[in-house]
Amino acid sequence: MRPTQALRGGGGDAPLGKYNKYLGTWGNFGVIKQRGIITFGVTPNRLNPFAGAAHDAVFNTWRRFSSQVLYIAPPMIAGYYLMNWAIERNEFLNSKAGRAEFRGEEE
Repeated sequence: MRPTQALRGGGGDAPLGKYNKYLGTWGNFGVIKQRGIITFGVTPNRLNPFAGAAHDAVFNTWRRFSSQVLYIAPPMIAGYYLMNWAIERNEFLNSKAGRAEFRGEEE
């Protein structure tokens, strides 16, 4: 089938394609109407879009958390202890006892 033929012809009864089969107009592809096929649809107001959402959210959150925790937790714990040590050291050096201990080293 040559696509330019379909674009120029705009449908109609002209034979198209390798085997001279007409595909039908837009939205109605196929020559023969299908019979014996039953389809059912559910209206949008009858669907339950949040079915299982809470259950899936809990387990998906746990899966994502457990796969990333070893990348995040050790640096955070190390940073916390380092910052805690630095704050305590700074408070000691700026206290009366710290100044008395390192009085002569600043010169």
